[in-house]
Amino acid sequence: MTTSEWVLVAAVFGASTVEMVEALTIVLAAGTSRGWRSALEGAATALAVLGVLVAAVGVPLLHYVPIDALRVVVGALLLSLGMSWLRKAWLRASGHKALHDEDKIYATTIAELAVDGPRATVRDAVGFAVAFKGVFLEGTEVVLIVISLGASQKPERLGLASVAALAALVIVGVVGAIVARQLSKVPENLIKLVVGIMLTSFGLFWVGEGAGIHWPGSDVFLLALVGALAALTSVVVPWLARSAPTSAAPVSS
Repeated sequence: MTTSEWVLVAAVFGASTVEMVEALTIVLAAGTSRGWRSALEGAATALAVLGVLVAAVGVPLLHYVPIDALRVVVGALLLSLGMSWLRKAWLRASGHKALHDEDKIYATTIAELAVDGPRATVRDAVGFAVAFKGVFLEGTEVVLIVISLGASQKPERLGLASVAALAALVIVGVVGAIVARQLSKVPENLIKLVVGIMLTSFGLFWVGEGAGIHWPGSDVFLLALVGALAALTSVVVPWLARSAPTSAAPVSS
């Protein structure tokens, strides 16, 4: 594969892993507290609905939008998403924002579900709804990332981005089935920092290409953008850490 294809796979896989870990946390909480049948049915239904929406709306639109216009639009989308991830990662790494804690998310979801009353003996509507919502929302973000990263570079690379996302789904699912609640072992905060750098780099690259800029070295210039943002991160985080509060309890977002 080319350099840009490796960067594409890494970005999609990293972003998909983060979103799927968050979805898995919610499904585990719903299954444990409200019943596994309802939670798994809710998750499966959300995946099916996402599949139908992508097939009916997402992919067909790619054939009717000029590639340069598509690069500008999705580049701006990725730039916005990447900068949001990067900003939060900088704040977490410097101590200004509490680290993302999947165990806390799990415990909080369990407590919220307990307030909704006893679970049903066969199917539980609350468990179904919570699992559906979690998988659908996180899955929507994965779909946006896959379509944006895959189609805006070269339409034929959408399949490569999809494979990377599918690999993340399989790995997170297998690991989740094995370790269950031990999701705090996943270095999610580090992954978010790396993915934030990658998404921001892709966004800058494609906005520039769509606007007619010819980057030096073509796709290889992506590595220069990634390196520049990584270097900026190494300067910004210590600078922010100087004014960080003494401590911050882990939070869910």
